[in-house]
Amino acid sequence: MGQQAIGRQTIGRQAIGRRSARAAVTAALLLLSGLSVAGASERFDGAVEDARLLGALSLDGDLYHVQGVEIGAHRIWVTSVDGAARRGYLHEFDRATGRFLRRVELTDGARYHPGGLSFHDGSLWVPVAEMRPYSSAVLIELDAATLRVRRRLRVADHLGCVAVAPDGRLVAGNWDSRLLYVIDPTDGATVRAVASPSATHYQDMKFVDGALVAGGNLDLWNGTVDFLDWPALALRRTLRAGAIGPVRPFGRGGPYTGEGMAIQGRDLYLLPEDGPSRLFHFRLAA
Repeated sequence: MGQQAIGRQTIGRQAIGRRSARAAVTAALLLLSGLSVAGASERFDGAVEDARLLGALSLDGDLYHVQGVEIGAHRIWVTSVDGAARRGYLHEFDRATGRFLRRVELTDGARYHPGGLSFHDGSLWVPVAEMRPYSSAVLIELDAATLRVRRRLRVADHLGCVAVAPDGRLVAGNWDSRLLYVIDPTDGATVRAVASPSATHYQDMKFVDGALVAGGNLDLWNGTVDFLDWPALALRRTLRAGAIGPVRPFGRGGPYTGEGMAIQGRDLYLLPEDGPSRLFHFRLAA
């Protein structure tokens, strides 16, 4: 997000049609969103620090640029954005097999960029924002069984991820998660805004065991999984994450934590790739 100069240079270098140029620019923006090569940290060579890879589940069906992932007892939900068409989607898969089940569109006018999502008390909460910082977003609550919209909360900033706290309040990160908003879901009012305690650009966040767990990227090769105290939102613990492979266009490669993240107890799930996508399952050390 935000490195529009890269997109403009790409247009200038390529003599391609208007639609192809727009698609290429969008892909570059989404891939390099918020990443600073100049400020890159030392590369971590492992997958996820203090974690063991148990396996990977291939997800069936088409996915666009993956944003977030959430896991239920029998379902996997993934958000993705079709940048060329300016459309955002929520996809549902069978947890046991990875088989595609259904898809619903989340586009809300100029807001077509869905982000990291969270499941709580029978609902899925998904932020859908304009594709630019300091813009606007809508927090959409969907019935997890039917995927029908229960309510929409308007927010006057770009939101890229959301989690539901044990007390029912929402915690949402703005562009690159430089600010973390605590939001009252009864009326959408912002309770407070806290500067992020980490340099990581959070892409997905969840609550587990009373702590806020957030994953994201630091640069093209590195990311972290951070554990934040609640309600102080102070950084408690950081696990480093490395790259899945060489960084290539259209969401292939980059940090394991670069896009979707879900966690259940010590089981950490990461979805770093666009379609064809694999859900990586890690077990965290005690």
